[in-house]
Amino acid sequence: MISENQIHEELTALFNHLEFTATPAGLYDPLRYMIALGGKRVRPMLCLTTYSLYKDRLGKEVLQPAAGLEVFHNFTLIHDDIMDASAMRRGQTTVWSKWGENTAILSGDVMCIDSFKRIAKAPAECLDEVLQLFNTTAAQVCEGQQLDMEYEELPEVPMSKYMAMIGLKTGVLIACAAKMGALIAGAPEDDCDNLYDYGYSLGLAFQVADDYLDAYGNEETFGKPIGGDIINNKKSWLTTRALEKADELLHEQIMAVSEMPVDIPSQQRDKVARMKELYEKLHIDEDAKYEIIRLTDEALEAAHRACTGLRYEVLKRFADKLVGRTR
Repeated sequence: MISENQIHEELTALFNHLEFTATPAGLYDPLRYMIALGGKRVRPMLCLTTYSLYKDRLGKEVLQPAAGLEVFHNFTLIHDDIMDASAMRRGQTTVWSKWGENTAILSGDVMCIDSFKRIAKAPAECLDEVLQLFNTTAAQVCEGQQLDMEYEELPEVPMSKYMAMIGLKTGVLIACAAKMGALIAGAPEDDCDNLYDYGYSLGLAFQVADDYLDAYGNEETFGKPIGGDIINNKKSWLTTRALEKADELLHEQIMAVSEMPVDIPSQQRDKVARMKELYEKLHIDEDAKYEIIRLTDEALEAAHRACTGLRYEVLKRFADKLVGRTR
């Protein structure tokens, strides 16, 4: 089994030397910029982690597909930032803010293409399964983003629909990463399926944690302004849960806060503070933490079906690191 330190070192080296086409610079510089912004590298790290459960060395057969997962994820972020009109990403200017919307769209497109080229470097004996998994996942991520945009036009959505949406937008790509590493390593089919389930539940926990941190996190470590979901009336787990729990009076107050103006910073601060007061009346912060724990436990049950002993402990540590930031 490959050590966690070794995986981290290989991943750092991989992204420090990740190459894209040189010209035209106006098309490819945004790709280099986006990758250089860093991030948690959750998806490639998970891919290499599940691969490491069955193999003793890391080679190009898994490193390039792992990189492809991160490149694809960054493509989705470029386009998400355009759709959300987000000016900041990971504490830095977003691609569309820096180069304009047209270049950001085109650079995102070529980044998506690059991700498929890297995924296609998986070994021949598992390539069909890997590509089928990734093709399905890529379409599902787009479906999730479409639902996210459609839900923005609705006053509220049921929690079941919200969870299905984040499952597509976030859960499936993390699940894909977990299964892909195992597939490339030649793991048994049942293990691959259980690791997919592990990744999916972990992805849901990760998204709920992200929603929680948008309201309650530290701006410096979160990488973008706190309260962005509230300011932009984004459907988040917190707002969805608040509307689900609220009585008629509190429901009216939540809807009234959503209509508050946000034209200047002071109005934005007022809106965030008022919504958080309503969250706290309903104990939404506590509910979110409980849900993160529940989903993480669900992920670990799937992990336990795939492996035991030291291999299970590796997956447990990965889960703890990923969602422990809300504690």
